[in-house]
Amino acid sequence: MGLILIVDDDTRLRTSFERLLISAGHKIVTASSGEDGLVAVEKYRPELVVMDVRLPGMNGLEALAALHERDSRLPVIIMTAFSTTDTAIEATKRGAFDYVLKPFKPEEMLDLIDTALEASDRMRSQVQINGGAITDIGEALIGRSEAMQEVFKSIGRAAATDATVLIRGASGTGKELVARAIYQHSPRKERPFTVINCVAIPETLLESELFGYESGAFTGATHRKIGKIEQAEGGTVLLDEVGDMSPLIQAKILRLLQEKSLERLGGNEIIPVDVRILAATNRNLEKALAEGLFREDLYYRMRVVTIDLPTLAERGDDIDILADYFLNRFANELSCDNPGLSDEARAALRSHDWPGNVRELSNTLQKALIFSRGFAIQVKDLALEEYRNESETSHRDWESLMRQMVREKIRSESDRDVLTQVRDQVTRIAILEALEITDNNRSQAARLLGITRPTLHAKMEQLGITKGSESRGKEEA
Repeated sequence: MGLILIVDDDTRLRTSFERLLISAGHKIVTASSGEDGLVAVEKYRPELVVMDVRLPGMNGLEALAALHERDSRLPVIIMTAFSTTDTAIEATKRGAFDYVLKPFKPEEMLDLIDTALEASDRMRSQVQINGGAITDIGEALIGRSEAMQEVFKSIGRAAATDATVLIRGASGTGKELVARAIYQHSPRKERPFTVINCVAIPETLLESELFGYESGAFTGATHRKIGKIEQAEGGTVLLDEVGDMSPLIQAKILRLLQEKSLERLGGNEIIPVDVRILAATNRNLEKALAEGLFREDLYYRMRVVTIDLPTLAERGDDIDILADYFLNRFANELSCDNPGLSDEARAALRSHDWPGNVRELSNTLQKALIFSRGFAIQVKDLALEEYRNESETSHRDWESLMRQMVREKIRSESDRDVLTQVRDQVTRIAILEALEITDNNRSQAARLLGITRPTLHAKMEQLGITKGSESRGKEEA
């Protein structure tokens, strides 16, 4: 949750909007004019500005320009009446994060605000790069191992250029941190940084999310929409899980890289864009090439610079350094003392195989710190054996159930696209269970599922899940 500035001269709308955002857990400051909005930005340093176009005195476009003269990375969401859509599109071209049409749907506005705050956090949270333990608390890439030293060198070499970078590594190895470090050390660091998860967004929505669309492009497209790539003009875009893109999206990304231009969905205008593309994947792209699932020309276009991240098991003594870092960081976040690790606990950490890599180590230590009761963390507090046994048992049970379900699907004459149906069924079950556990709180459910709230909302729409939409208060309580 973040500090949001609302700029609107409509007192009634401003008040109701403020209540909506406060109920969702945000902190709010308000202003009734563009001039007052500029003063509020200087005074309160908000993480996001939501501003109307029509304002007394300085209008929204003028205020946007003035805001971005001070800080071009500050996300600004523009609100406008339907009749002034062209003005909103012009605002987007000038650097607005996005725009919404009045009257807006509260659910969609909250999703957009969450997305904008995540983007703001990514751009402003510095990723430290250090070969040893650090005392400053924050996100960091840490390691003394030879493998990590090579990663640090590659970041330094790639950051100074405008080259496309392909970041490869297993889940939990820190691919997004590497992308952010490249961005923060690049000449584009004062411009937007946008992360697009190519597997979290339904395939039917991904094309319009990336490239935008024209009015009438499909049912429900009542106005032009600027895509995320076009919005990031002058900045950097990370295409996460790029190995899972469909052939259609691959072709459009190839054109973007080759010609530095794009076409909106349903349009025929060639739009030049100036963005740097970073890509990340945990897939074996060479295998995907051999199977015809990934374009060879796009593969070579993307791997101008390749950074391969090692697994935690390949990083040797880095486990000790990372453990100290995570304990310091979580102790600071939880406002508690850091009791440290016993020698036996350190040995257990070093001997564990860490299939979930750095993310698993982080989660293990956070849980251990919460339940340590102020004493040095012991082996039993880490629950590594318990995790391994539970993981192996649940994996066997899960695989057995999945095999049975897939077998039934394959045997059914009415079922054709088995893979899609199995994927959708599992996704539906996971979403419904998360909503049940969190009493229909979508924000908490998204966190449990490891996705963003907007992604959860999109998947619920795709799968026809209406649970949790009855009351705003219940969702956000």
